[in-house]
Amino acid sequence: MEEDLDEGQTQKGCFECCIKCLGGIPYPSLIATILLYAGVALFCGCGHEALSGTVTILQNYFEVVRGPMDSLDVFTMIDIIKYVIYGIASAFFVYGILLMVEGFFTTGAIRDLYGDFKITTCGRCVSAWFIMLTYVFMLAWLGLTAFTSLPVFMYFNIWTVCQNTTAVEGANLCLDLRQFGIVTIGEEKKVCTGSEKFFKMCESNELDLTFHLFICALAGAGAAVIAMIHYLMVLSANWAYVKDACRMQKYEDIKSKEEQELHDIHSTRSKERLNAYT
Repeated sequence: MEEDLDEGQTQKGCFECCIKCLGGIPYPSLIATILLYAGVALFCGCGHEALSGTVTILQNYFEVVRGPMDSLDVFTMIDIIKYVIYGIASAFFVYGILLMVEGFFTTGAIRDLYGDFKITTCGRCVSAWFIMLTYVFMLAWLGLTAFTSLPVFMYFNIWTVCQNTTAVEGANLCLDLRQFGIVTIGEEKKVCTGSEKFFKMCESNELDLTFHLFICALAGAGAAVIAMIHYLMVLSANWAYVKDACRMQKYEDIKSKEEQELHDIHSTRSKERLNAYT
């Protein structure tokens, strides 16, 4: 009987511990972090592969050659963008962890463990700093979303021409890279409908795959923007919480001080009456 009672108390203690741990998880920050990681992974992974596919299309079908190492051509720009993608993936992996830690420090579990005062003194400044930084990152992701829409628009035009080759069979349409600023005006790098290169490019999987990879990268950038907005709402709520907690702490300190003063006055008067009576 005693063993069953001890076992029930142990199970109840484990259940309460699990409920307390689950209650201490910052679910809004967790959702925003998952959305941020998914968006960054889509943008970086699909964008990197789409750029590699772009290099293959330029070399195989438009016969664009890589210039000298010290020249700034389209291939050098693509390499620079790839390195930027590596930096974005690393930076936002760390930033997501930092935001999750900030979310944990504003939950009830940490408050119960460390007390209100330690949270409010540190958390108020940290929350304000993260709000400003997240707002800047949101604007940066808006710019990346707009930038990613440019290759999507370009590939959409090429993909549309390839899909409607039968409708433009009698027309002589050309895809000139000079229209997109990829090559200089003096270079003539174009592929026209009816040519063998045009049909090979349209029938290859590289064009279709690269186009859809850029679409996925655009979707990832949009998801990152939504994650940043979600983080702004969460951080604003956390900042308001720690601000109210700080005011409440000051109120409790003043109230406790006044009660202590009243208690001291009452004790002093009681002693005086007792001395007068004796």
